[in-house]
Amino acid sequence: MINIEIDGKRIQTESGATVIEAAHQAGIHIPHFCYHKKLSIAANCRMCLVEVEKAPKPLPACATPVAEGMKVFTHSKLAVKAQKGVMEFLLINHPLDCPICDQGGECLLQDISVGYGGGNSRYHEEKRTVLAKDIGPLVSAEEMSRCINCTRCVRFGQEIAGQMELGQAFRGEHAEIMSFVSGAVESELSGNMIDLCPVGALTSKPFRYKARAWELSRRRSVSAHDSLGSNLAVQTQNNQVLRVLPIENEDINECWLSDKDRFAYTGLNSDERLTRPMIKQDGKWQEVAWPVALDYAANGLLQISRGAGAEHVGALATANSTLEELHLLQKLMRGLGSENVDFRLRQSDFSLDGKRQGAPWLGMSVGDIGQADRLLIVGSFLRKDHPLLAARIRQAVKRGAQVSIIHAVDDDLLMRVAHKAIVAPDAMVDAMAQVAKDLSEKQTGGIAGSLAGGERVVILLGNFAQQHPQAAQLQALAQQIAAATAGKFGFIGEAANSVGGYLAHATPGANGLNARSMLAQPRKAYVLLNVEAELDCADPQQALAALGGADTVIVLSAYKHRALDYADVLLPIAPFTETSGTFISSEGRVQTFKGAVRPLGEARPAWKVLRVLGNLLELDGFDFDSSEAVRDQVLAGIQINSLDNALANVDVQPRAPAGGLQRVAEVPIYATDAVVRRAPPLQATADAAPPKASLHPEELHKLGIEPGADVRISQGAGSVTLRAAADARLPKGVVRVAAGHAATAALGAMFGTITVERA
Repeated sequence: MINIEIDGKRIQTESGATVIEAAHQAGIHIPHFCYHKKLSIAANCRMCLVEVEKAPKPLPACATPVAEGMKVFTHSKLAVKAQKGVMEFLLINHPLDCPICDQGGECLLQDISVGYGGGNSRYHEEKRTVLAKDIGPLVSAEEMSRCINCTRCVRFGQEIAGQMELGQAFRGEHAEIMSFVSGAVESELSGNMIDLCPVGALTSKPFRYKARAWELSRRRSVSAHDSLGSNLAVQTQNNQVLRVLPIENEDINECWLSDKDRFAYTGLNSDERLTRPMIKQDGKWQEVAWPVALDYAANGLLQISRGAGAEHVGALATANSTLEELHLLQKLMRGLGSENVDFRLRQSDFSLDGKRQGAPWLGMSVGDIGQADRLLIVGSFLRKDHPLLAARIRQAVKRGAQVSIIHAVDDDLLMRVAHKAIVAPDAMVDAMAQVAKDLSEKQTGGIAGSLAGGERVVILLGNFAQQHPQAAQLQALAQQIAAATAGKFGFIGEAANSVGGYLAHATPGANGLNARSMLAQPRKAYVLLNVEAELDCADPQQALAALGGADTVIVLSAYKHRALDYADVLLPIAPFTETSGTFISSEGRVQTFKGAVRPLGEARPAWKVLRVLGNLLELDGFDFDSSEAVRDQVLAGIQINSLDNALANVDVQPRAPAGGLQRVAEVPIYATDAVVRRAPPLQATADAAPPKASLHPEELHKLGIEPGADVRISQGAGSVTLRAAADARLPKGVVRVAAGHAATAALGAMFGTITVERA
């Protein structure tokens, strides 16, 4: 530790720290623009100039390392004169358009100029202008004349997002920030540039001119999309969500937010919102009062359970539902006498049901991942499925960690990858088994050699691995590899409540059917919670056939969707901003949130709808007064070993190679759940472009198809027409076709053989 003095205050700080870091540690404010604790030092704004004893001139606090006995003066006559001089220069070319600037009220330049700016300007020459730039549907760069060239946005792209999409060109008064390659900023983390910009040069395009900062009410909340559990602030006006910003939590999302979490709110007030209960009579939909719809739903369930038997009733939910909703759904089913309830809609291997020691989870804290020195990532579209986790791993790689990949695609993770095994889906188990074998034989090369050389080894199974037809064997092998390396292994959960669904017991009992079986062996009645069957299920063909043939389908949804074709009752429920609830993140962190706005129209929180259904069916245990009471009941039953990835007695058997082309299906980043699918700005991004059928160039050549040609993709009883694309990074024998998208909803299972022919 080093002893220094700042403004007469004695401080101990670590060797290598800078003056500004030491000052912040001591609660002493030094004005700054270009400095940010998560970014490299640029020292180009000079606003943080301070006086250092024995130094001949003021020094930038952000770029001056501390030294033993150093004395610093942040508010001395010399320091303040230097800071005011810098402020005068910054304001020379600034348009001073605060009354019309979207950043007004939360602008760092505005705030600091109050203390360090002059009452008038000595500059009377013409101000420079910088042309507006269109950098995509999320970030507005319409007023780049406001830019003070702090380069925070440039450094964020390089250092955190992993790709330099913005840069500074030219010099002097001609210097300006611009995009270089594509013209648009396409990173899945691009919205963080808005938060970083200390002026109004980069602002939120969806929020632009909607409201002033001081007009907004704020409510803490939690991400309802991926499984990280990012903390966020929902900002509202007139009962409408107008903006979502990150809340800093170093243990989870640091100070960042993915674009999905930041801009998904724009889908909350979609034209497709279901705002009144509806029932289908004589093939026509009509709006009805809540009591009528609920009675209709309750009677439908009673008739099936008393007539055909409770085993003919099933319930499906998405993992984006709250803990309380999932708990009451399974309680409703079990109250009727049915064990058929599941939230694992995209899973295809359920062989571990009854064999797990506990609920599958990350196996460690999020922070542990960032501290790992060796990582093996199996079956994960990491950047798009878990953007902030990818950013954390990216930082670990910069510190020297080695990342190895086993997957069916070779997407650019924007980080150095030490070793990779890119194989067809049916060869992934063999690839994992080879790593386990190499470790047992103490091989020094490849993935095994990398893992063996680590002290903190982490094995992560992604969405693709969890959805894989041999998911159980992949997990068993991950456990073997972790044991051989004294490492940790776990699952990067697919959605906000991938862990919570297990803890809420929203999985089938010993005599119940899982999600796949419920659709393969159609039930007479279904209750769907937040489910859009053609987009959320592993096999949409099978799902639509089962639902279309059912006697009663009760849908609890925030939106009108294709359920209009197969449902009998539509009950409007509130999305996460309009209800209270709890999400349990992949690391097992329990986070409860409140609604930020009132439900739209006659929509109601789903936990209340399920409670009333339970009461109408005269079931025990549905007398809850609040969502907190439901949550407390769930958490009271959770034992300390509820989160446990351990497996026993799982045989790892080789599998015969599949014939024909195998499908590789990811769910695109902006097609993961109902709210995101209806967010116009996200749907205008490059990541939301229509799916293509991607094959290795040699496979296209074999089929006699040119890249860019239309091809007919057939699977099961359905087919679609897509544009063909060549991707030399794909293994041979596969075709990559996205799932969870309207353009491919007519196809079958996410895994399996698929046919490609010229359209």
